[in-house]
Amino acid sequence: MADPALPELYTRDYRTAFAALRKLLSDGEDTTQVFRIMRALNGSSTPKGYHRLVERPGGGRIAYARVELAERFSDPAFVASFAPGTVGAAYRAWLERTGYSAQGLADISNLDKVAPIQHPYAWFGRRTRDVHDVWHVLTGYRADETMGEACLVAFSYAQTGGLGWAWIAVGAALKSLRVTGNRLFSRAVWEGHRHGRAAAWLLGEDYETLMHEPLDAARARLGIREPAAYRHAQQVLGEALASYATQRKVAAAA
Repeated sequence: MADPALPELYTRDYRTAFAALRKLLSDGEDTTQVFRIMRALNGSSTPKGYHRLVERPGGGRIAYARVELAERFSDPAFVASFAPGTVGAAYRAWLERTGYSAQGLADISNLDKVAPIQHPYAWFGRRTRDVHDVWHVLTGYRADETMGEACLVAFSYAQTGGLGWAWIAVGAALKSLRVTGNRLFSRAVWEGHRHGRAAAWLLGEDYETLMHEPLDAARARLGIREPAAYRHAQQVLGEALASYATQRKVAAAA
């Protein structure tokens, strides 16, 4: 018998997605809208990703273990165990710099404030969510800026096939054209998509092992390219985007 809690999670709802995207583009700090968009649009990408995991070498073992990565990445002992120069050490430094946490992201994503659904597809969806910040570390896209998130979102669409990622990436790119008047932002986002297509399938990785791998070696093994267009856009657009954000805050406080 099918789990009655699952069908609605994999049915696309464009009206909800459009409303959430408008709110997200108006306030980039409203992270809950990201998860509304994902729930509304990602459709069958989650079950497809789960079956892809099971069918790849070593994937069955990962799926059978069903480790909840938000809990693992929130374990101080685990985070402290990484040697210098590893993916995990870079992730630890990232946590310290941003103040973010895996459990914090999990809490924000729980829109209905309910216990996690006990189903393999739901577990794979949580796994996809929980590796997002590790992907920031691997790709070099910053989490505390709009462009870095937009580039990783485009990368994530290429990796997962979830339409929600594409909506956010395109929406952010179009907004940047209006705000800045040039295409550097959108070129960086498109680069993120290309790099996501070129890289190995990151959702198939054993993250408890990957975190102990040297960062540069992991990037090379996984085919993660240097984000040249993103770096260039950072230099050129940094001041323009910061000025726009300041103007928005002043206008909101008036």
